[in-house]
Amino acid sequence: MTKIAFLGLGVMGYPMAGHLQAAGHEVTVYNRTAAKAQAWADQHGGAHAATPREAAAGAEMVMACVGNDDDLRSVCLGDDGAFAGMASGALFVDHTTVSAAVTRELYAAAEAQGVGFIDAPVSGGQAGAENGQLSIMCGGDQPQYDRAEPVMNVYAKLCRRIGDSGAGQLTKMANQIAIAGLVQGLSEALHFATKAGLDGRDVVEVISQGAAGSWQMANRYETMLDDHFEHGFAVDWMRKDLGICLDTADENGASLPVTALVDQFYKDVQKMGGGRWDTSSLFKRLQAV
Repeated sequence: MTKIAFLGLGVMGYPMAGHLQAAGHEVTVYNRTAAKAQAWADQHGGAHAATPREAAAGAEMVMACVGNDDDLRSVCLGDDGAFAGMASGALFVDHTTVSAAVTRELYAAAEAQGVGFIDAPVSGGQAGAENGQLSIMCGGDQPQYDRAEPVMNVYAKLCRRIGDSGAGQLTKMANQIAIAGLVQGLSEALHFATKAGLDGRDVVEVISQGAAGSWQMANRYETMLDDHFEHGFAVDWMRKDLGICLDTADENGASLPVTALVDQFYKDVQKMGGGRWDTSSLFKRLQAV
């Protein structure tokens, strides 16, 4: 078993760290709100530390799942950052969805001090984290990935290295691009069915068995029809991710017209007060039009 530090105990990180502890790893957690780290330690029996550096001291592997580029830099760099506490030969695994640019920046900083770095963003949402059924897309050096994979498999249904540093984040961007279009399409289908006087549940029962079926349809149509948008990935975070996608597309020349449009629809949802609603709230926007 491995001595692990886990940094960031949000809706994803909290259960992920719990799976590691339950699997027999020796886990020390850090969270910006110390009370949450204390609560995790009380619940799972692991330890907690006051800074990322203290959590990382002596750890063979440091995992992180925080908010954005700046959050990731703050837990990695500086006198109290994790890198300052990591010994040569240790490995940092980042589950945050961030830009490929910050990933490559931190990969280089880690490499300079003899520390490995794997970008490993996840998909599957809060339910996937709680049930240990996440899809993990990874970038980095193959030997380091080979070290990390058995540990990540504790909370993964699929874990795969896509390529060199940054490839995991670029794959997560593709994931978010696909989701944006799918949720908008599902929202429009349900909106159309409602306006046409049809029972949305009957419609989905039929069309979900054909080419229109998707994970989003299977898992979100009922709550959408029930006007319930309190689970899943928040609109505020989706806009952060889509911003990364659109910025990267500007750099690499990709054309993302649907993604850009759906990003603006999510902006409308934010203006409705729905920044913390889940991403399926695109349907609520249509119903309000």
